[in-house]
Amino acid sequence: MGARIDKFLWSVRIYKTRTQATDACKAGKITIDGRPVKPAKEVDKDDIINVKKDHINRSYRVISPIQKRVGAKLVTNFVEDITPESELNKLEMMKQNFEYRDRGLGRPTKRDRRIITKIKKGF
Repeated sequence: MGARIDKFLWSVRIYKTRTQATDACKAGKITIDGRPVKPAKEVDKDDIINVKKDHINRSYRVISPIQKRVGAKLVTNFVEDITPESELNKLEMMKQNFEYRDRGLGRPTKRDRRIITKIKKGF
């Protein structure tokens, strides 16, 4: 017995809420075997799910369908991330092209802003 795709994506913590997973399905951002799916589509073992999220295409292989949300440590028992390295590199490139600050550092100081401006203008 399979599980609904929206419920599965929420259960394995790909989306934070089930509503977000449902909306992604309706928007055509979720595909199985290259075909967009509706939120009620059943997933089965060994299905390849493609998720367009954060401007990259992530791929996941279903190890075992589940219907209840599991802890973060148990997610690897149910889904395997098979995203190609080239897609993950896109994410790193996007971080380099934008001003990126680690969480918790707060706003840049006046000195930090001067350095950022200098770097942007090319010294």
